[in-house]
Amino acid sequence: MLHTMRELTDQAELRGDCERCFGLCCVALPFARSADFAIDKDAGKPCPNLRGDHRCGIHAGLRRHGFTGCTVYDCFGAGQKVSQVTFGGQDWRTGPPERTRLVFDVFPVVRQLHELLWYLTEALTLPAARPVHADLRRALTDTERLTDGAPEELAALDVAAHRQRVNVLLLRTSELVRAGTRGRKKNRRNADLMGARLRGADLSGADLRGAYLIAADLTGADLRGADLIGADLRDADLTDADLTGAFFLTQPQLTAARGGAGTRLPDSVTRPVHWTARP
Repeated sequence: MLHTMRELTDQAELRGDCERCFGLCCVALPFARSADFAIDKDAGKPCPNLRGDHRCGIHAGLRRHGFTGCTVYDCFGAGQKVSQVTFGGQDWRTGPPERTRLVFDVFPVVRQLHELLWYLTEALTLPAARPVHADLRRALTDTERLTDGAPEELAALDVAAHRQRVNVLLLRTSELVRAGTRGRKKNRRNADLMGARLRGADLSGADLRGAYLIAADLTGADLRGADLIGADLRDADLTDADLTGAFFLTQPQLTAARGGAGTRLPDSVTRPVHWTARP
């Protein structure tokens, strides 16, 4: 059954709910030993920390055990959608191998579609994007319809092509929203700003789509009204930065960054617990 527009607007079904998921992100996805993960794991292989009840055995101490990457991941609700809707609540551990493989093939596809739903839903809340609201609603409906497809249809879906079609609308949304910011808008799309010293920088209304801001110093920076879709904020310092009105910022991006009580955030995200937690 399709979600109503009201349900999508509050984004309730676009947030991961581990209680309704069969631990898909802990099995379907690969990761490599790095600063984010303590071990190597192939796609389709259960993480050794995954318990029989589909819960993480070290959830309370993921960062301490070297699994920071797990703490910043969000499936945008794809886990519970695939577990409870696409496969009707059937545990991947109980079916034949071919069905299990299909579950793992479908999950990343639905995750991408749900991420698009997140952006489209947010775009429809932006008054400046009103000229394209009708097109955004159609794209949202089409994307939601795709998520309700049969497992075989989802596995065969050309999700990259669909993302490209939606991205045209998201780009237009960005242009309309940022046009309302005073002054010269900086274009930093896909820019390599790794470790950049941007303390106190005026990046209001900036296009930071896909920018590499890993470990960048954004202390006190003005990011009001900036487009942050796809920006890599891992270990970026957002202490006292102002992100009021910044859009297309997701919770995983923010959780991967550093910040504090003085960081001003848009309403679409919440302040990460580890920002204020004691060591």
